Amino acid sequence: MGRLKELRKIVDQELLAIDDVDKRKSAFVHLYGVSLAAALIAEKRNTNTELACMAAMLHDLYAYKSGSYENHAHKGADLARTILNRLALTTASETEAICTAISRHDDKQAVDGPLEEVLKDADVMHHCMNDLSKAVKDKEAARYAALRKEFGLE
Repeated sequence: MGRLKELRKIVDQELLAIDDVDKRKSAFVHLYGVSLAAALIAEKRNTNTELACMAAMLHDLYAYKSGSYENHAHKGADLARTILNRLALTTASETEAICTAISRHDDKQAVDGPLEEVLKDADVMHHCMNDLSKAVKDKEAARYAALRKEFGLE
């Protein structure tokens, strides 16, 4: 079984433990949606697709499990490190890259390394395209405009 598939089994188990059906559904939709967007963006940018998808599957897991978005990026990185170390699916440098991307994914104004940028952009893509009736958040507008241009959607 591939590493991403193995990680998804664990994430699925964590999400299935969420009692509220609507929150559980939202968690599945968002984490899988961001993972798909991350794959597309990573492929286009020649960034490690598997690591991008793994980071995406874990990036908001803490928030969904805890019900809190307060400092969720950093706490999420800690949870991701615990999960990845327990599963032994990644090397130390891969774990660090994934956790760094997760810890930085909420700062949409900063420009970071390639993996961090893929995760931020995949998160924005999902936020903006999952419900086209919602207005684009101010903090995501510049990234969303750049993504539309990058994908020829001007």
